[in-house]
Amino acid sequence: MKKRFTFLAVFMLSVLLVFAQSETNDSNGEKKVKKGFSVGGIPVVAFNSDLGFQYGLVLNLYHYGDGTRYPFYDHSLYLEWSQTTKGGGRYQVIYDSDRLIPKTRVTFEAGLFTEKALDFYGFNGYNADYNPNFADDTNDDYLTRVFYRHDRKMFRVKADFQGNLRGKELKWLFGFANYKVDIKTVDIEKLNEDKEGDDILPDVPTLYDQYVNWGVIKADQKDGGNVAFFKAGVVYDTRDNEPNPNSGIWSEALLQYAPFGDYTYSKLLLTHRQYFTLVKNRLTFAYRLSYQAKLSGEIPFYMLPFFVDSKQTQDGLGGAKNLRGIMRNRVTGDGIAMGNLEFRWKFLRTVIFNQNFYIALNTFLDGGMVTSQYKFSTEGVTAGFGNTKEQNLAMLNTADEGLHLTYGAGLRFALNDNFIIAVDYGMAANKQDGESGLYIGLNYIF
Repeated sequence: MKKRFTFLAVFMLSVLLVFAQSETNDSNGEKKVKKGFSVGGIPVVAFNSDLGFQYGLVLNLYHYGDGTRYPFYDHSLYLEWSQTTKGGGRYQVIYDSDRLIPKTRVTFEAGLFTEKALDFYGFNGYNADYNPNFADDTNDDYLTRVFYRHDRKMFRVKADFQGNLRGKELKWLFGFANYKVDIKTVDIEKLNEDKEGDDILPDVPTLYDQYVNWGVIKADQKDGGNVAFFKAGVVYDTRDNEPNPNSGIWSEALLQYAPFGDYTYSKLLLTHRQYFTLVKNRLTFAYRLSYQAKLSGEIPFYMLPFFVDSKQTQDGLGGAKNLRGIMRNRVTGDGIAMGNLEFRWKFLRTVIFNQNFYIALNTFLDGGMVTSQYKFSTEGVTAGFGNTKEQNLAMLNTADEGLHLTYGAGLRFALNDNFIIAVDYGMAANKQDGESGLYIGLNYIF
């Protein structure tokens, strides 16, 4: 069997930048004020034996105006285009500015996201049993490497607006988003193209297939659907620098309401972040606490694995943006709580080719859990997976939910304080959450 591996050109870029510091005379690392346009970009290069070769490009364009607000920018345009040879892809545009509309910060996003093998482990965290042997082709209990996967295509558009309520710290927020989500089982025929021998994926039911057959996933939800929602609330923000704060508070209380579409529901979204300078310009301690819970209605299963705040919508708990080292979407339910603790140490600051540059090390501890369970029917559960009906019922409620913990470290390579390449490696404390994860992307997670 081919081993899964990832080649990331970001490492090449980082190495070039580190060695390039010998070519600058600014050994004191004095920060230069940036004016006008600045561009940061990284190639996307990866390979996965099931998803194929991934390639693309991420670009972030900034305009700093006359430089008087640096490192704050007047306009930011984020562009991502990447795809895999087996049909997965991310095509995304994000525009962010507080100068487009007077006294209002505007963030627009449009994106198409296709995944041939999106993580799916059931509902309610530890309540849903995870058996890694089912996806391990070296084990006697092996079923398929994509047992805990399904296919998802999602088109998302959103617009957020923020303005001042009191001074520059307390702000109002109003936003609108529409999600068009298409769900289906894994396309085994597509993933098996160009495979031979033991690499071929067997055509057997996945966990998603069994949930659909049992009625755990409702018939009118199994194919996805369309959900549009509003969000509104207040944001308190005293950060000294948005991309990498050294001090300040960033807190928010939001209500999310989906009044029309296939399902209607409302949620409460509370998030608090705080930053402390331990050593000026060098060492910062940061933490984030979040609680998100359903208030009314019914959330369809395909809208559970999302973490929403005032800035962006992320995948559900587990993975690169919240619980680093835990499998993506492992912790899903009607209510979730999460916390992150992180030390950030900028151990190198310099100027390279007239660009401000620093490298930082971060260590972290992440944790989260389901606080309110997602309800589903078990009336249609039958025997399967070589189990009796009673054993399969037990798989749906195998253990009491508890705290999902992960810990690890990472590096940040920052260009002009805003374009930040992120490398994190996290390890799960419980084997029910997987083993570890390596993540390469952009920015600090909060």
